[in-house]
Amino acid sequence: MRIFSRTDRSFVAEWWWTVDRTMLLGVGALLALGYFMAFAASPAVAQNIGMPIYYFANKQLMFLTFATAVFLAVSMLNPKQIQVLALGILFASIAAVAMTLSFGVSVKGASRWLLIGGLSIQPSEILKPAFVVVTAWLFARQRAQFDSKAVLLSFGLLVLVSVLLVMQPDIGQMTLLCLVWMCLYFLSGASLKKLVFLAVCGALAAGYLYATKPHVASRVDRFLDRSAGDTYQVDRAMDAIRSGGVVGVGVGDGQVKSILPDAHSDYVFAVAAEEGGLIFGALIMLTFGFLIWRALNAMRDETEHWIQLAASGLICLFGLQASINLAVNLDIIPSKGMTLPFISYGGSSLLASAITMGMLVGLMRRRSLSPMRMSALTPSQLDTQMRGQL
Repeated sequence: MRIFSRTDRSFVAEWWWTVDRTMLLGVGALLALGYFMAFAASPAVAQNIGMPIYYFANKQLMFLTFATAVFLAVSMLNPKQIQVLALGILFASIAAVAMTLSFGVSVKGASRWLLIGGLSIQPSEILKPAFVVVTAWLFARQRAQFDSKAVLLSFGLLVLVSVLLVMQPDIGQMTLLCLVWMCLYFLSGASLKKLVFLAVCGALAAGYLYATKPHVASRVDRFLDRSAGDTYQVDRAMDAIRSGGVVGVGVGDGQVKSILPDAHSDYVFAVAAEEGGLIFGALIMLTFGFLIWRALNAMRDETEHWIQLAASGLICLFGLQASINLAVNLDIIPSKGMTLPFISYGGSSLLASAITMGMLVGLMRRRSLSPMRMSALTPSQLDTQMRGQL
């Protein structure tokens, strides 16, 4: 059944015929999984803190509704509009991150949230997709216009954001952005010597943080040696994943959500694996993997360098964040408070994921071919593009 005819020239119809609907389906699947997990994992957490049983589930439903609207709205923007949006979000979120240092709400020793209109907002989450798009634009500018200052500006931006995040502190988000920046630098054509030099600098910075930040040292030490401190959460998460087996213990029958304070956020995958088993856990992983593969495959035929870089950076951001969360749940890396995109509880995380994937889907949309773009395409690429517009 067709929603719009090919002759419909309305804004929404144009979006419908140019958007990658398989990506829409994949994001929709993650949103549905997030809604399902909110009802599976959060009631026990709400009861443990004396709140109504569906307190977190109802809030997550509101967040998911808003995130869906944001995702669709951002996906309708053209590349130039995405650039402008990213710049605006970047400046606003950097200012908001700086404000958390003086006016932020402190939770577990970290000042990462601002209380606005009764809502707790984490600006560093919103900053991430904007940082990626602006960094990609700067790298593309350096290549297209031989503007060496653009690379220095992107590095200065990384340093500024990293310093602010360390001061909160939020070492996990800082590490994620540094990794994505390195990926973009590599994709922009950086030499191997420069990449090795930056990797060495990164290793030295990690050593400095280990030596000066007790909570960083504690998490690394506990990962390497279980007797070095409390490993309750990750131990219970691993127990839950093992007890789930292949088919799980059944929806609602899991135990880990009743004993872990972060079962609805950082350790939501452990809840999913316990109740749905290997089958449900693999489904979640495959959904993330499919979206990453689909986007990377689409970018092979993109001829505009900044779009290719920006989309690749957003894919890296999305994939690395999911990988870090899953790796923590599976006890592969030291524990870190990193949410699983679209599935973990949290309004800021959901909004950031919606902006990230909205920008990615918007950049992936088929666009009319200008004479310059047509001349840059190979015969096979031209055939692919023309068939996509028929």
